[in-house]
Formats: sequence, structure tokens, C-alpha cells
Amino acid sequence: MDNAGHDSRRRSVPRRALAAIGTLTALLALFVAAPGAATATSPSGGGSPTAHPELDWMGSTVAAHEGRSSGGAVTPNAAQTLGFDVSHYQGAVNWAGAYANGARFAYMKATEGTTFRDPNFSANYTGSYNAGFIRGAYHFANPNASTGAAQADYFVAHGGGWSKDGKTLPPMLDIEYGPSSTCWGLSQAAMRTWITSFINEVHAKTTRWATIYTTTNWWTTCTGNTSAYSANDPLFIARYASSVGTLPAGWPFYTFWQHADSGVFPGDQDYFNGALSGLQNLANNT
Repeated sequence: MDNAGHDSRRRSVPRRALAAIGTLTALLALFVAAPGAATATSPSGGGSPTAHPELDWMGSTVAAHEGRSSGGAVTPNAAQTLGFDVSHYQGAVNWAGAYANGARFAYMKATEGTTFRDPNFSANYTGSYNAGFIRGAYHFANPNASTGAAQADYFVAHGGGWSKDGKTLPPMLDIEYGPSSTCWGLSQAAMRTWITSFINEVHAKTTRWATIYTTTNWWTTCTGNTSAYSANDPLFIARYASSVGTLPAGWPFYTFWQHADSGVFPGDQDYFNGALSGLQNLANNT
């Protein structure tokens, strides 16, 4: 995720400051390259390093590109299950406290590209499980850096697997605005090819169709609003407003909704579109 500003309540250092640091670091990197430093390879074969994976998280580009609604509180039309998503930005998460406050599921960043592993993933994955959460891992996509299949393999090998234990959600692809190009420099056709490569590889390795996290605006702009994945892949829509708005083509409903980037729980505030029993069914693939 890019360097968009987020609410500074999450950490003592505001995310806008962190984003500025990340931008400066990226600029310096143009002039100073560490010998032997790892870089990703683009699908076309050209080098395209991931500039700042430590500054990317689920929804980090959304507010800067799409804003936040000034409307009232979210009022879902049906039963919703509370949850949230985190990365290392939240530091040590009080999982027991979040569960006591009503959250029942969480997604957490595991990987980005083919070189970055979130340093807090293991602690988050274990801590959430021990507190009773149904939880899942997500991968932040860098579509200009390497193939979808290559990133899927890296993701599954470093936290993105799945087991039918009633506590593990489908692996998730987080695909959103690029740092310098909305669509990461890819055409709509190339983006669809990349997503298909990632989705199919995750399915081959885990037997699960990945959840797709995105926004309707990004999806329309960068994939041509394809409906190709709506039959199999649960939709995790991001929209910081009092209603979910128009969904991407093909999906008749959202499975998850990231409705705010701050709130009572750590990280972003999410809903599962249904009762806890439905969430359990999704985890069990039933």
C-alpha cells in the first residue's frame, strides 16, 4: 500500500510522517544503491524494486485517492460481525482486549511482493488465534514487480496458507493504488492477467479461492470492472463512508467491508456481512 495519510491515533508517530520518510527514502534510493540489494523483477523482465513495503498496509492508499465521508455512523442493513485488520504499524496488538470489545475476526499483513515479510505477522497470527479470533493473512500486491504466481508462491510459503480448523479465513489479495501509477503501469488486460495468475496459484496451493480486497473505483479503472472473479472469490470492499456504495461488477454483495481507517479496534475497522455462524462457514469452506 502506498504512503497515504492515516489517522495518527494508531501510533505515536503519525502515518503522514512515516509516509514522508518513505518518500524521502525512495528518492535517496535513486542515488544510493546498496551492493547486492535484492530487487524484484517485473513481469516483462525489467527490474522494478519495491520502494517501501514497510509503508504499505491494507487501505493505505484509499483515503488519499477516495477520501472519507463526513456522514453519520455506519448503519448496516443486516446482521454484521465486527472485525479489523492490522500490520506491524499497530505494534503489539491487545488481542484479548479487542475480543472483549466485540471483534471476532481479523486479517493481518503477511507479505508484499516476493521479498517483504511483515515482522509482526507471526505474533499477530498466533496471538489472534489464542484469543479466539477467526483470522486470515493478506498479501499486498506489487503487480509491476513480478508475476502473480510468483507473489502467490511467496505469500503461501510465508503465512498465506489455509487449514480447515475453523479459525482460518481464505488467503487474501490486497490490490489497490500504486505509489506512482494508479494501476502500477499495467493495462487493464495485463492487470486481469496478473490477478488471475495470483488467484489460480493460491487456489492450486491451498484449495481456497482468495478473498479480493479493493475499491470499486480502483477495480473499475484498473481491471475494466471485470466480473471474472465474482463467482468464486469473496469481496472485501474498502469504502470509508456510512454506506458501502456501488460494488464492482458481478458481486451481488460484499463479504467484508473496511468502513473506516480508525476506530475502537486496532487498525482499520471491518465488517463481515453476516452473523458469526456465516463467518465460521467461510473459514471451514462450507
